This record gives sequence, structure tokens and C-alpha cells, in this order.
Amino acid sequence: MDEVVKIINDIKAGNIKPIYFLMGEEPYYIDKITDYLENNILTEDERGFNQMILYGRDTTIDDIVANAKRFPMMAERQVVIVKEAQDLAKTIDKLESYAENPQPTTVLVFAYKYKTLDKRKKITKTLDKHGLVYESKKMYENQVGEWIKRVLKGRGYDIEPKAMMMLVEFLGNDLSRIANELNKLEIILPKGSTITPHHIEENIGFSKDFNVFEFRKAIGEKNQLKAYQIANYFAQNPKDNPLVMTTGLVFSFFSSLLQYHGLKDKSPGNVAKVLKVNPYFIKDYDVALRNYPMRKVSAIVATLRDIDIKSKGVGANALPHGDLLKEMLVGIFN
Repeated sequence: MDEVVKIINDIKAGNIKPIYFLMGEEPYYIDKITDYLENNILTEDERGFNQMILYGRDTTIDDIVANAKRFPMMAERQVVIVKEAQDLAKTIDKLESYAENPQPTTVLVFAYKYKTLDKRKKITKTLDKHGLVYESKKMYENQVGEWIKRVLKGRGYDIEPKAMMMLVEFLGNDLSRIANELNKLEIILPKGSTITPHHIEENIGFSKDFNVFEFRKAIGEKNQLKAYQIANYFAQNPKDNPLVMTTGLVFSFFSSLLQYHGLKDKSPGNVAKVLKVNPYFIKDYDVALRNYPMRKVSAIVATLRDIDIKSKGVGANALPHGDLLKEMLVGIFN
């Protein structure tokens, strides 16, 4: 995120590169930088003659270079943006000769999503030498919560830890989806608001009481009644609560708990660092640590592996969603 801010600030200061090669597994920041370049290099009047949007599947490197070598009309620069540039992966090396001597009055932008260039190759080094190569890496799920807080703080909002974790649990590390949901909340809530689980439930559609986060917490507390209530809710709403996701998150919890058992240093700071979880939720792991000895956790991990296989239709004779959830809970609690 800091690197993105620097790129944007450099553009604002007039330090504009002739080539921006934006690549990587996380499309969110690639889109953000591309949108900024598209909307801020030229004035609205200049864009009609001097801005061109191309798409990787519909163009070639030769066509891109030909457009990039044109001179601007009644403007200081022209902008050529290649979206979905990853479709040019097989021929991207042909860009090398242009990258060695780019047109100084052209800003050439590649949005090369979900893939990266080999940093050892000459094309990558040449692009970085004469332009800017930015790699947008996927964020780990344990980093997403802090990202949400930073984004909201910058927009004048705060968020409760449970609400933040609900977003992470249900949307994972898909920053674009999370950003869209945050935008919805900002339309509804005035600046200065603190986003709560109730806001998430009312406006995004995740139940604050019947979700995987609460399911996992009930299991950790050995609250069988609540766990079975949530399981029944999941069984009645399978599309909103896919079994594969539920099993995966419960498995992740017990895998981390197994790791926690093996730690010599069980201080909160070290546990949060090693398990890669928000420190606010360490207490949930502490409760589960007391309720499930290490040998039991190992057995539960094996049970969850079996449930995961069955949930994917292997040797389960298409067992109903609810039956597999009950089997999971019997294996955990007994």
C-alpha cells in the first residue's frame, strides 16, 4: 500500500514514467493505479485525441508499439492503456525493443493481472530501467484486517474487531470485493461512524450470530447447543454457507490450535505472530486450548480432513449438508 501511495504521489508531482508495467496476483492495486493514470494524466479535453484504451485479447504488441510511437495532438502527452494485458503473455518479450527506447511523450500502461514477469529476464529489467514495474502481491488473510482498518481510517470511519473479522471470514483476501462492500457501507453511514457487526448483517447480508466465525467460536468454547443451532442454520441456507468453506475455516482453526499447543512461548504477542491472527482473537484460542488437549486436537484435524473429502463428494454417497455438519460436530465434541 505504501508503494502505491508513492507511485500516485510521484505522478501528482509530475514525475511521470513513460511505461507503467503493473503486474501481480492482486488486481485491486493494479486497477487503482491504472484508474488514476487514466483519469489524471490528461485533461478531459485532451483525452478525446490523446488517450487510447486497448485490451490484451484484441490487440498485439506490434499494434501497441505503433500506437505508443504516435505523437500527441495539442497536448504534452498521450496515454495508451492496455487492460487485461496478461492475454499477451506469450508475446510480451516483443516489447523489449520499445522498452529500451520508449517514446518520451507517451505514457504506456500495462495492467497485467494475475501473472508476473520473470524478474531475471531482460524484458523485466529493461521495463524497470526505463519505466516502472510494480508487482501487486496477494495479501495474507491475517493482514487483511489491518488493511480494512487503514482504508476506513483514511476515509473517516472505524470498525469493531468482530465486524472486521466477519468481512475477512466471508470475503477472504479479495480486496476488490471487500472494497466494494465498504463502499456500500460508506454510502449508508455518515463519516465518523464505527462499523459494527449489526451494520454488516443489515447491509451486507452476513448474520452476526449465525456465521462461520461464531460457529468456530462456539466449538472452541464447547458450547454444543449454539454450535448445533448454527449448523442447522447452515444446513437450511447451504448456498450462503458452503460446506467446503465452513470445513476449511474450522480446519484452519484447529490446525492453528495444534501449533499453539506446541509453542514454548505462549505470550499473546508471540502467539499472534506465529499463528498469524489478530491479537484481539487470541482469547478464543486460549479458551479452546483449555478445552481441547493436544491429542484431541490431532484427532479432530483427522476428522475434519475426512469431512472435507466427503464434502467434495468422495466416498460419501452425496450425504446431505446437514448430516455432514452433524458428523463434524460429533467428531469434535465426543
